[in-house]
Formats: sequence, C-alpha cells, structure tokens
Amino acid sequence: MHFTSRDLEGGDRLLALQAGLVHGRIDRRTFIKMALATGATMAAAQSFAQELGDAAVTQRYNSRAVASSYDYVVVGSGSGGAVVAGRLAAETDATVLVLEAGGTDQLDAVLNPLLWPTNIGSARDWNYAAEPSPAVNGRSLILPMGKVVGGGSSVNVMIWARGHRNDFEFWASETGDDAWNYANVLEIYKRIEDWQGIADGARRGKGGRLYVTPVLDPNPVAPAFLDACASVGIPTFDDMNGSMMEGAGGAALANVRIRDGVRRSIAADYLWDTLKRPNITLLTDATVHRIEMDGTTAKGVTFERHGEVVTVGAGRRVVLSAGAINTPKILMQSGIGPAAHLREVGVEVRHDLPGVGQNFQDHILAAGCVWEYPTPIPPRNSAAEATFFWKSDPSLDTPDLQPFQIEVPFVSNVHGSTYTVPPGCWTIAPGLVRPRSRGAVKLRGPNPADPVSIDGGFLREEADLVALTRCIELCREIGNSRGMSEFVTREIMPNAISGEELRNFARNAAGTYYHESCTCKMGRDEMSVVDGRLSVHGIEGLSIADASVMPRVSTGNTMAPTVVIGERMADILIG
Repeated sequence: MHFTSRDLEGGDRLLALQAGLVHGRIDRRTFIKMALATGATMAAAQSFAQELGDAAVTQRYNSRAVASSYDYVVVGSGSGGAVVAGRLAAETDATVLVLEAGGTDQLDAVLNPLLWPTNIGSARDWNYAAEPSPAVNGRSLILPMGKVVGGGSSVNVMIWARGHRNDFEFWASETGDDAWNYANVLEIYKRIEDWQGIADGARRGKGGRLYVTPVLDPNPVAPAFLDACASVGIPTFDDMNGSMMEGAGGAALANVRIRDGVRRSIAADYLWDTLKRPNITLLTDATVHRIEMDGTTAKGVTFERHGEVVTVGAGRRVVLSAGAINTPKILMQSGIGPAAHLREVGVEVRHDLPGVGQNFQDHILAAGCVWEYPTPIPPRNSAAEATFFWKSDPSLDTPDLQPFQIEVPFVSNVHGSTYTVPPGCWTIAPGLVRPRSRGAVKLRGPNPADPVSIDGGFLREEADLVALTRCIELCREIGNSRGMSEFVTREIMPNAISGEELRNFARNAAGTYYHESCTCKMGRDEMSVVDGRLSVHGIEGLSIADASVMPRVSTGNTMAPTVVIGERMADILIG
C-alpha cells in the first residue's frame, strides 16, 4: 500500500500543506496554489501562508544561527519533550532549544495510520534490540523507538491509554508527592483532552488541545470481539479510559489519536504552533553526546549535527526527554550513573547515581493467537481497534493482561516457520502489562557512538510466564467462542496445547509492546534517579520528562502517561 497527500480529503491535504510550509518543504507561493486546489478560499490561503510562513522563516533562521546559550535545552521532541518545549515557548518568554536526533515527521509513513508498521526498522527507528535471553529461547527482541519529530507518538499505533487508577496512586506513594495521585492526574487529562466520545464530565475533557476519539467505523471483527469477551465474563464498556480503568478492567474499542484519517502526533498539537515564535528553535538531526557539567550543576549540552560537534549552554535547565534507553545513555556518558559501571567502561564519574539504567520495563505482547477469515476484511484505522484489560489472577489489585485484537496475521519469526499462516487472518495478541521482570540499560564504551547493552529481562520471572500462558488460554477461549464464529474458518495457531508445549509457545511468541520505560525512576529510595518534581538527585539544573521516570510501567500503552509527565514538568517549570 502506498499513500500520498493526494489520497487525503481536502481538509487533510491542507493540514499536510501547512506542516510542509512550517518545515520549509514548500514556499508560500506553492502553498497558496496548492491550498486553493483543496477548496480553501484565497483569503484563507493567504492568511495561512502568512502565519505559517512566518513559522517556516523563523525556524530556518534559528537553525542557521544557533545561539551560544538558551534558557532551556530540551533533548527529544517526543511525547514528553514536545509538551515541555511547546508549553515553555508558548507560555513564557524563555528561549528554548529542542534537539531532535531524527528528522521530519511530514512523511506518508507517519501521517497514514495504516502505515505505522513501516516505520519499524526504518530511519525513524533507533533500531535497538535486547540481548538474547534464555527466558525467550535465546531470542533477541527488537525494541523500536521513535527517531523523528514527535518521537514515539509519530510511529506508534496511536492508542490513547491513560493507565489505571492504581498506577498513579503508586507513583504518588513512591515519590511522596500527591501531585501524582489519580485525582490530580485525572485533572491533567481532563484539561488537555478534546474527547469525541460519549460525554463523561467526571473523567473526560472537552476542548483541550489533544483530539482523542474512539475508533470510527471499525472493522466488524472489532465489535464482535467485544461481544465475545462478554460471553466469557469480561464486561464491555463504551470507553476504555473511563470507569473501566478504575476497577477490575473490561473490554472496549480503543481510543486513538487519529483525526480525519490522519495521525496526530503529540508534536503536532504541542510543538507545531509554537514554531513561528522567535523564542523556540527546533534542530533536527541533532544527536546529544553529553551534558556539560560544572561540578554537580548541568550547564548545557554537547551535540552533533551534520558532522559538526556543538556545545550550547542552558541558563536555567536541561530537560532530558530522550526516552528510556537514550536518557540513561546520555546520563551515563556524562558521568552520571552507577560509579562502578562507569569506571568499568572508561567514563569519568561525575556523580554516583546507581539507579540510572536500572529497573528497565516493557509490556509483553505475544504474536499471537491467529484465526483465518472466511472472507478477508481489510484492516481499518491502525488495524488494532479493540482491547481488554483483565486479571490473570483474581487476587490481583490491578489488571495485568491487555491483549489486542489485530486485524491482520501477527506471528513471530519462530512461529512463522513452524505454522503455515495464510494472509487472510486476524489475531488476538496476548499482552502482559504488569510484568514483574526487570532489566537494565548499560554502556559498552565511553564514546557517544558506542552501542548500549540492553538486558530486557523479559519473562525472567516465573510469574510473568504463568500470567502470559493464562492470557494465551483466555485469548483462545475468546477467539473460539460463538461470538467470533462469523469471522472464523479455522484456528491457525496455537490450537489446543498445554503444559511445557504451551510455555514454549509463549517463549517463542513473546515480543514487546515497544513501551520501554522506568530506567530513571521517580522516588525516594537509593535506586531512584529523580524526585517527585522530576529533578535529578544530586544535580542542579537537570530534569527528566519521559517514560524513563515511571517507577513502574503504566497499565496500558504509554503515550498518554508520558504526556502527563511532560505536563507536570511544564507546570513545575512555569510555576
């Protein structure tokens, strides 16, 4: 499938043209000509060209005339960094430099929801992978991370999953800061959302900057999946982010960040509008090497762009929002981290902080339980439109399972060679979202170009393997229920297996949700890296605002909680 702006409706083409003008891909005259072709009036086209052209000119000037110092340097433009940088630029007069290692987000593979898988393994992916592990039968699991304006929000499946009430109560308990409790986080969500589903004034916001909608016009297999969940005792809900995530869980259609058929990244709603301001500079293709220190105070960063190594100062603060692999990597390259490990790889120790890189977590997503359609139905939206949260053990206080119904076959490399999977299939992918296993990110050498070593820890704890096998059994029960029969010719995999055969299937099927997190956790114990106000312990002028600060990974997709982290950071800095 190939997708270009010509395939968009008029309003969507205009959005793409606006972004192209901001990013300097087209000039004003071309913009006006093409905008008129979308049905825009001459007055509207000229107005857009003036406003957005100002942004394009400002950014081209700023990128050529990099200042020696800025008030704030934000490393990363993803779901945390875009929020921090955008709000600082819009709500204060402070100067802000945003350093993004990747390139433009104005690409078909980013904008078209169905093309999201094409970003994995591309130039828009850091292409990380975990070390091979016996717990997953010696396999090395890929760990995609967005390397593009918008970070993960530009390459992910666009699911807006807030997390469970208990996630935020735990964060508040760990930090000793009630600003992280559910009631306060709920207020942030209500403030930032423009919810398009059934009104729920107690939980959902209206009129905020972030357009969030239930999937529209879903593939008929998705609502059938919800009915099948109900038939096995899992209640269904109108909203996956409402009361469902305050209790035992349930099944629902997904909330997504798709508007008029086009992905809305977090950068699109926080960063783009600020780029016409003179106080913000966005540099793409800028890879940060290290934080510049004066004793235990962060004074700026050194980065490389187009072969040139540049150092810029940060008069007020450096904010790391580079993600759960690159944020600890940058810290350790700067001499901030476990002292023994830093000495081992030849890095001068500036501050011994043993928790940096530890506590690595990701959700497990297994590929998968697969059935053949009688007649194939093309996927819609992001091809993942229905999900459920449930407990593998009724005694748990929070759902630990989150499978997704996927409208195409989803199979691991191992099972792709052991099962014959026809193209006309759909999947229920078993998911584990409260893993007990922990891993770590470490350096392999002292230089910025040296790779990192990632111990994912996946399925290392027996409890995780037990929970995943129970999830596989539950997914098979749902897929083989009467409610799904209209969409099933036969079960392709795994079929009826048990015992060690089932455990081995789980090990070979296991992958991740690509929700890397928790490597610079918030807290008060000796392994925490930041406090409840997101300041790095023992370092002045340095904060972190990304998924690495989660003390425990949220229950569900991590984009929405990472936006909350960015909002908290912005609130703290703006005051």
